Amino acid sequence: VQRGRVLPRHVRAPGPLRAWLHRTRTGRPHVTWKYAATLDGRIAATDGTSRWISGPESRAIVHADRARLDAIVVGTGTVLADDPWLTARLPDGSLAPHQPLRVVVGTRDLPTRARVLDDAAPTLVLRTHDVDEVLDALTAHPDVLLEGGPRLAGAFLAARRIDRIQAYIAPVLLGDGLSAVRDAGVHTIAEAIRFRRERVETVGADVLITLVPDREQRSG
Repeated sequence: VQRGRVLPRHVRAPGPLRAWLHRTRTGRPHVTWKYAATLDGRIAATDGTSRWISGPESRAIVHADRARLDAIVVGTGTVLADDPWLTARLPDGSLAPHQPLRVVVGTRDLPTRARVLDDAAPTLVLRTHDVDEVLDALTAHPDVLLEGGPRLAGAFLAARRIDRIQAYIAPVLLGDGLSAVRDAGVHTIAEAIRFRRERVETVGADVLITLVPDREQRSG
């Protein structure tokens, strides 16, 4: 429940309890990788445009998620390419009462006027590419959302630090463009990083697929 209304089922689970239990068990934050992609796995067209691949219903769920999460993580490449605000907003466009910590990872300098550096929400800039250094800096933030881009997602996947995936798949085809993930450390099918389906839902015109790591995966 938030501000007197019941949130949709997709927003309530897994919730803070799962993140807290995960941190208690592992000593690190629970990381959800969220992305929106086309049917052919593209998150942007060849010219870099990506607004909007997913529909308004999907974007509303993302903002509701942000309004309860502890931190949002992106790379410097995402900030330089898209200048995202990374805030949680209510349906009327105003800022939600709770804002997650905005975390920017990478060694490139950010423009002083980048929206992520304003005072709408706190921001932490981590000048590193080491996934575990990032998570060590976020131990006080148990529920973390990883929002991009493909190289950062690949680094977290390669380090086996993705605890859940929320993939918003839109009924759109691009045929070319930016892939959702790069450099995940997989060179052969035997090394594939496998997940199991937790839930599949229709969200407007999109399909939301929620996955968790397949702890029983076998190679070969």
